[in-house]
Amino acid sequence: MRILPEDPVKRGRVQLLLIVAVFALPLVGSGLAFFLGWSTGKTSNYGDLIEPRAVPSAVLTALDGRVVRLGELRGKWILLQFDAAACDAGCERKLYILRQVRKALGRDQTRVERVWIVPGTATPAPRLLAAIEGTRVLRPVSPGFATAFPAMQSVREHIYLIDPRGNLILRFPRDPDPSKVIKDLRRLLTYSAMG
Repeated sequence: MRILPEDPVKRGRVQLLLIVAVFALPLVGSGLAFFLGWSTGKTSNYGDLIEPRAVPSAVLTALDGRVVRLGELRGKWILLQFDAAACDAGCERKLYILRQVRKALGRDQTRVERVWIVPGTATPAPRLLAAIEGTRVLRPVSPGFATAFPAMQSVREHIYLIDPRGNLILRFPRDPDPSKVIKDLRRLLTYSAMG
């Protein structure tokens, strides 16, 4: 049983059509998958994508009493965490990760700010403040500030990423893998001219 015709011209045309079909099939399949909305559900980012939403430009106070607005940091990428001043081991680990992730960015580290939101009036231990030098420690004046940050159970479980325009875009887990956070940030900093 012959699949290809005996005539060399017809055989050449059939071979050409088979070659074109082999290369066109993946394109047709991916186009069909795109238009039908098929997805594997997997993404290349580590952090949970959040539908971009503007972070409210709430009034915050620094530990020295200075009034600060989060909007003053526009133009920078912001790694932000919420934790009590009586920082437990999990809180300290997040602060350490924020510091190390920023340092690992090398020359791009100046594009990233670290912010620790501390509710209440208590002050973190001086030993801890010395260890996280450069992190902005701020208190929200409005108690509803944390409600702008979506969380699985509590905002203290996550590290958040705010883009240079002031939009909340990513949420990392409580005990994140630093190398994966760095990979997400490097990708964003590489492809973004902002910040």
